[in-house]
Amino acid sequence: MKNKNKIKWGIIGLGNIANQFVADLLLAEDAELFAVASRNKEYATAFAEKYNSVKAYDSYEALFKDDEVDIVYVATPHNSHAELSIKALKNGKHVLCEKPLALSHKDAVRMTEASVKYNKFFMEAFWTRFIPSVQEVLAQVNQGIIGDVKNVKADFAFYADEKLGGRLFDKNLGGGALFDIGVYPLFLSYIMLGIPKKIIAKSIYHQNGIDLQTSMILHYENAQAVLQASIVSESDMKATIGGTKGYIQLNSPWFIADGYSVYKDENETYYSLPNFGKGYTHEIIECHKCIRNNQIESELWSHQNSLDLSKIVEEIKTQIGLEFS
Repeated sequence: MKNKNKIKWGIIGLGNIANQFVADLLLAEDAELFAVASRNKEYATAFAEKYNSVKAYDSYEALFKDDEVDIVYVATPHNSHAELSIKALKNGKHVLCEKPLALSHKDAVRMTEASVKYNKFFMEAFWTRFIPSVQEVLAQVNQGIIGDVKNVKADFAFYADEKLGGRLFDKNLGGGALFDIGVYPLFLSYIMLGIPKKIIAKSIYHQNGIDLQTSMILHYENAQAVLQASIVSESDMKATIGGTKGYIQLNSPWFIADGYSVYKDENETYYSLPNFGKGYTHEIIECHKCIRNNQIESELWSHQNSLDLSKIVEEIKTQIGLEFS
């Protein structure tokens, strides 16, 4: 017999990210994997059997109409996030939508407006915001432990084999470095320094027009962020926040750091903060808290936070001449 107190999740888009997410979802005591959906019935059935989902659907719409589903996790390609999230909200579902919310700021606005209109919880799945290391580093910075922040350095880079195909190199699906992984270093700069006064961005392009590597300088009143995203090179993927009294470095890979170091007065202090599961569980717990408190947004990663970040990404998208159909 199913526990009625559990929050029932529906998953749409059953690719690699969904597999990782669901593995963590099963660690949350008050979560139940209730339904999964793919346009391929066999794939949906196989995914449901693998993770013991109660139901499997061969259409997203069928899952949206299931009255027992409380919240939908949207893990489809970027180009479909907006329409599917809005449909889910319209059908009375709470929504956790994978980053980036959409391929345009205009669509991101539509999504948050739908959350307000239908009075349902909606959040961009920026799991990094909820992992313990990032939460604690932000708290340390806000408490002034390294003085005034003057510099943020962060990247997200890996070598992707185009021969494997998939959405990363598919322009129609919103592929490329900026939207897939560039949002991470931009997110870190945003939570540490806010909205920049000026952005300078340059890219290396694929022949189909997507960006393979994008470097960004975000200029603030009294600080700068130097950021990079690449799907054609490797890096150490550490992140550094530099201040007037010291600096903090997040463990690699920084976006799921299991600890960090504070360097101050020629001393290093290390803090170990292991994640629960891979790290998705922390955002799942936040979703549950907000839903149980009848909130339509998280105080830690609000609608406005997502819209601010979306606007920054849009500015870079314009600067580098990236266009999606």
